[in-house]
Amino acid sequence: MTPLVSIITPIYNSEDFLEETVASILNQSYSNWELLLIDDCSTDNTLALANKYSNKYSNIIVLKNQTNAGAAVSRNKGITAASGDFIAFLDADDLWKPNKLEVQIKFMLANNCAVSYTSYEQIDQYSKPLHKLVKVLPKLSYNKYLKTNYIGNLTGVYNAKILGKIMAPNLRKRQDWLLWLSAIKKSGKPALGIQESLAYYRVRPDSMSSNKIELLQHNYWVYKKGLGFSTFKSLYRMLIFIREQFFVKSKLIVSTK
Repeated sequence: MTPLVSIITPIYNSEDFLEETVASILNQSYSNWELLLIDDCSTDNTLALANKYSNKYSNIIVLKNQTNAGAAVSRNKGITAASGDFIAFLDADDLWKPNKLEVQIKFMLANNCAVSYTSYEQIDQYSKPLHKLVKVLPKLSYNKYLKTNYIGNLTGVYNAKILGKIMAPNLRKRQDWLLWLSAIKKSGKPALGIQESLAYYRVRPDSMSSNKIELLQHNYWVYKKGLGFSTFKSLYRMLIFIREQFFVKSKLIVSTK
């Protein structure tokens, strides 16, 4: 029997992008999935759009937060409600290629893989290509992944039948990094990377990834609050983080022109 994949998508004021994102899921060649859209008290037309899909498709489910609580709470609400053998994530402004789930689930089953991730490409706020491919390392141990966040959350999948449900810690930002750290640690073996590009990450002018100083601050809190490291150890890990970003991760972003 084909495994069920639960797709977790937090939504907040996402009306400009949600239709394209959902369309990329509806167009998947892999058909046994459910999509959980978790609304975080949107003030625009996002919830109405989500309900439109839920009313039309039985495998699209809408959940709502009572108060604006952030991505971690939304993701965890979706994970808690998920019924899938595999858990996948797609933010409300990112996109999947049509064969994403088919390739990734086949790979995970063939390799008895608990955690996997893929290469992906960058697009702008208008869905135009930025001609940048983010390649992945073939595998990530816990210690390697501790150095910096190598997994694009829109590409990650974990096997809930093997690992159980891995939740995101309640940090406003970068909680996805901690989730994947937990998944790799619990699996007891490295996560495996698929070299094929299977998704599109949207780079927006107001996105955290475009603000390098803010990004460094949130990464520090991953070590300090998320992992409970001392101030000294957190600062030391940040030095390793910066070195890894400059000497390794930056070289994985290549031009496709």
